[in-house]
Amino acid sequence: MKVRIAVHGRFHAFELAQGLHRHGILECLQTTYPGFAVRRVIGNQVPLATAPLLELWRRFGPKLTNRAAVNVTVAKKFAATVASSLKDSNADILVGWSSATLEAIPVAHDKGMRVIIERGSTHISHQSEMLAAANESLGIIAAPTPGEIIERELMEYDACDAIMVPSEIAAASFVRYGIPREKIYVNRLGVDVSQFAPPRTPVSNPVPKILFVGEISARKGIAPLLGAFAKISSAAELVCVGPVDVDFQAALNKLPIKNVTFKGTMSRNDIHQAYQSADIFCLPSAEEGFGMVVLEAMASGLPVVISDQVGAGDLITDGKNGMIVPYNDETALSNALLRLVENAGLRSDLGAAALATTNSALGWDGYVDRAIAMYQNILN
Repeated sequence: MKVRIAVHGRFHAFELAQGLHRHGILECLQTTYPGFAVRRVIGNQVPLATAPLLELWRRFGPKLTNRAAVNVTVAKKFAATVASSLKDSNADILVGWSSATLEAIPVAHDKGMRVIIERGSTHISHQSEMLAAANESLGIIAAPTPGEIIERELMEYDACDAIMVPSEIAAASFVRYGIPREKIYVNRLGVDVSQFAPPRTPVSNPVPKILFVGEISARKGIAPLLGAFAKISSAAELVCVGPVDVDFQAALNKLPIKNVTFKGTMSRNDIHQAYQSADIFCLPSAEEGFGMVVLEAMASGLPVVISDQVGAGDLITDGKNGMIVPYNDETALSNALLRLVENAGLRSDLGAAALATTNSALGWDGYVDRAIAMYQNILN
């Protein structure tokens, strides 16, 4: 069995490619990332095909023109590049990322390949509806998901042989929109437990520090988080790491921010240190196919509080190795955070259980092993 991976960006494709290469079944990793950037992450041995000009446009195009137009252009051009490259491919399986694989699917099928669409979020229609509702609740007028992207993804879902998603929440969203459950494969993501680990000495903050990592946006549940934190802000500190969504800035200006610090975008090393300096982690998203930051926090020994829309909840037993609260329920979120703020023993117990969960089941090797078994099942 040989597998070809095609991804417009990075996502978790680099870890997947590295693992498949170790097993001797990767034909090629095809990405918009420039070769030097890929090599820096996964070494010099993985066979590569790159389209760096598309990555430049993906990153800097939105500064010059409409972001939606950039996303559509990159998706179509990358899929066409993948389709062209398949003429020299002998792979059995093409694993392509959603919205940027459509033009390659018929070419792959003509060569006898199976096509798997990787979708790290919920069904595109579900995601679009949840984001629109989250923005509307705050009076935010934001550009909707481009209709052409939605159309492309829907066609990919129908044309591919299988859809790989990271959580049961994501799988359920596909079933609700009419995709047969047997076409959907759930493979939870992994975390590098050698990179994310608890601090060597216990954290000693003047007051408990709650950490959020992600885009400061309606999608990530920042409004209910700030509302919930306002009720307990005299007893704790909230640190938010990540860029502010331009559409969210006006709404953010109206939200309570006492004892809240916004750190902006951080390097990978600085984020690692942010986890180690925190006492509690929170991700109260409106829509989240998985949420790798949850695993990073758990691997760092933090108790986590997430909304019931976060796919990583598959790995959390409420009250045992984390807490799960209803999305947009400020009272429930505030109560959960307050319990942890006031009870150092509970923080320690949930953090230790979270760490044990990541150590036992959530490395990237396990993710790759499950992916290979699923690929074999799809081929058969």
